[in-house]
Amino acid sequence: MKTSSEIKVYVALIHHPVVNKKREIITSAVTGLDLHDISRVSKTYGIKAVYIVTPLADQRTLVKRLLDHWLCGAGARYNPIRTRALELIKVVASHEDAVENIRGIENIRPETVATCAGYAGKGLSYDRFREMTEEGAPYLLTFGTAWGLSEAFIENSDYVLDPISGAAGYNHLSVRSAASIIIDRVLGPNGDNEHS
Repeated sequence: MKTSSEIKVYVALIHHPVVNKKREIITSAVTGLDLHDISRVSKTYGIKAVYIVTPLADQRTLVKRLLDHWLCGAGARYNPIRTRALELIKVVASHEDAVENIRGIENIRPETVATCAGYAGKGLSYDRFREMTEEGAPYLLTFGTAWGLSEAFIENSDYVLDPISGAAGYNHLSVRSAASIIIDRVLGPNGDNEHS
């Protein structure tokens, strides 16, 4: 098994194109809790970078202001451990910008792996995705905010990961909870063969 330094998995938290409760395409607002929690789990499991994807300039400015506080301001002095996690965050205007940034790092276009709570097609199992990450190619694991990624985004992704199946028939997790579970299942030391 490869070490986390050899695995090339990146994460994107998508704020557009996502859907609302009526399945209409929207742009969602960035949430500070998502930034903190997803960067922390990503740092824990060796994710290379976390892309915050929003086309809204004011939202990108807001994220940069928050990051300044934690990376060089009072937050950095108060909690340097949190700083190490938030250093993973990169703010971009589009999914394609994230892909191009990774291409610049890895010298190859990453394949996009979408996540979706209600995907009914032939999905990618956690075990298979784990195996793929160990083969050395770069992957961009995408999470949708609001009510999830748009259908077009999912259809245009290279893979769609199997949905999380819990024990109680309920599946409406926050994106930060879903990211934690999925990242652990794919990159955790034990995997999760029971849910693949």
